[in-house]
Amino acid sequence: MSRMPQENFPNIARQLYQAALLDMDGVITDTASIHAACWKTMFDQFLEEWSSQNVVTFRPFDAADYNTYVDGKPRNQGVRDFLKSRAITLADGMPMDSPSSETVCGLGNRKNELVNARLATNGADAYPGSVGFVLYLRRMGIKTAIVTSSENCEKILKAAKVEDLFDACVDGEVLIKERLTGKPAPDAFLRAAELLQVRPQRALVVEDAISGVRAGRAGGFGLVIGVNRKNNAEELKQNGADIVVNDLSELFTKTLPQQSALAA
Repeated sequence: MSRMPQENFPNIARQLYQAALLDMDGVITDTASIHAACWKTMFDQFLEEWSSQNVVTFRPFDAADYNTYVDGKPRNQGVRDFLKSRAITLADGMPMDSPSSETVCGLGNRKNELVNARLATNGADAYPGSVGFVLYLRRMGIKTAIVTSSENCEKILKAAKVEDLFDACVDGEVLIKERLTGKPAPDAFLRAAELLQVRPQRALVVEDAISGVRAGRAGGFGLVIGVNRKNNAEELKQNGADIVVNDLSELFTKTLPQQSALAA
């Protein structure tokens, strides 16, 4: 995607926005690719067995499946939505189901086991442009929150050494505890705004997932920024993003004059 001209970007200033609500995987941390790979490994293993048992042609899980059915959603909801797309019905099971169980929860736990193994081996990295953007916001006095469906949020933020950059966190564990509906419903973002004591109209949302920009638009937030990590800029715009960038560093200048003045 061609780089958007700087002059087309909206003014992100304290007098307009009091808070920024950011997704984690693919926005702050370079972990979306890990999730996508683990979803594919888990679903392909399941689909091969399913196809053999039901005497149907094996059709692998692909990038379009990831973007449409699982990206940004709570883990088990992603499992349900993808299986529904293939007309496959499984029992929900229980949250503590074994990863070997052929239930929705079992498949979700199997995927999570793969993610944990990857994180234990490779750790996690934060995007430098995203870290710079968050620091830029915080120096202007704009509050920040992580809003993610991941139940590994604390572990990933610590691994990427960015856990101290956020004033609040609404993650997969909060969704379960408070019985909030995951993205594309706006509940998680609305809860984060409530925790920061900010009206949605005075908060901006930053997302790389289709379900996430839909949630931001549904919640009536002041600005929805899409991050084009998957070469799907137009789709992000069509689903609710006001603007789309390739990297959050595009939203501030290299010299950061406002940042320097505020830090003085």
